Amino acid sequence: MKQSLLRGYARLIAVSGANVQPGQEVFINAGLDQPEFVTLLVEECYKAGAKKVVVEWSHQPVSKLHYQYRSLKTLSHMDKYDIARWKHFAKVLPARIYVDSEDPNGLAGIDPEKVAKSQRKLFPIIKPYRDAMENKYQWCIAAVPGEAWAKKLFPGLSKAAAVEKLWKAILSASRADGKDPVQTWKEHSRSIKEHCAKLNALDIRSLRYSSANGTDFTVGLIPQGRFCGGTEDTLGGVTFNPNIPTEECFTSPMKGEAEGIVYATKPLSYQGQLIEDFCIRFHEGKAVEWHAAKNENLLTKIIEMDEGSAYLGECALVPFTSPINTSGILFYNTLFDENAVCHLALGRGFPDCIEGFETMSQDEIHALGVNDSFVHTDFMIGSEDLSIDAVLRDGSSVPVFRNGVWAI
Repeated sequence: MKQSLLRGYARLIAVSGANVQPGQEVFINAGLDQPEFVTLLVEECYKAGAKKVVVEWSHQPVSKLHYQYRSLKTLSHMDKYDIARWKHFAKVLPARIYVDSEDPNGLAGIDPEKVAKSQRKLFPIIKPYRDAMENKYQWCIAAVPGEAWAKKLFPGLSKAAAVEKLWKAILSASRADGKDPVQTWKEHSRSIKEHCAKLNALDIRSLRYSSANGTDFTVGLIPQGRFCGGTEDTLGGVTFNPNIPTEECFTSPMKGEAEGIVYATKPLSYQGQLIEDFCIRFHEGKAVEWHAAKNENLLTKIIEMDEGSAYLGECALVPFTSPINTSGILFYNTLFDENAVCHLALGRGFPDCIEGFETMSQDEIHALGVNDSFVHTDFMIGSEDLSIDAVLRDGSSVPVFRNGVWAI
């Protein structure tokens, strides 16, 4: 891959993604798959004015060994230095960058119940720090190729050729294969926000989904809610792009108002394992029945993770003709696959999807209907024939999607 393209991608993540501020600390989470690229990213963060850049390396095979050999008690315990780290994050508010390259099947064979129980025990320890940071710092998730991930997508190629092809796919999907990715992203974000403005002008009461695959589903929206997409702003007024790539207009629905059944149209990669061919039925907002051809037990663990994980935290609209979907590549990675087609998310909702959230407490935001949970798990429901109608608060109906694409 050309060094100039990789340098441009690194700059995009540092400048448009995390929008590192002069004098700010930066924490980068990355696997061992592309150290040369991470080095470029560190340099771009410093060029943007970072005071200090810290890289926290991980290696999925080692993480798998931790889950395999550590006791549930050990996995569920947070040492003083871990707590000190969270305290530092809440106090300093560093920009945080996550560079994803994991094998979609990298944790196959690990007991999902053990993982779920450990996360449930850690959640109340971490939550106060996470709440204190909410909407106050910039973060960005982007991806680089890992050999195992690349071979999953392109099994007929050598490792080197598969990695090169995945690089090309990532840069294309991330709109980072041109001369000026930063400018390209400004224009892209502007287009997403235009669609959000059209949706917000409708005063939508609920969305009705239907598709020939069996999806027949209605979800209520919060009166004070709004559709967001593209860039976000911290409470301090710093603009950033949390996801590279992104194609979605999204909102947090009203907790307790979802009825019907939805069928997933793409596999869900979760904690290094794949959940395939699944459906979920909702009643009074809650997932009450679900089935999966593969890894149904893992889907159960997600839905039963905590009190809020069976409710929806996000409804996202993405046209079936998105560049990621038309690429014909199933990435087996939620960052990409959720931006291929329409999706929903189980678990935590977004406070900034509420008009005037800046002046509200977390309790006030949740009281309006934004769901709270430790998890936020996206799953894809978009199809070529998906129809979505907006039922407005005056009782009328407006087509939003027809045949999987925008109708407004």
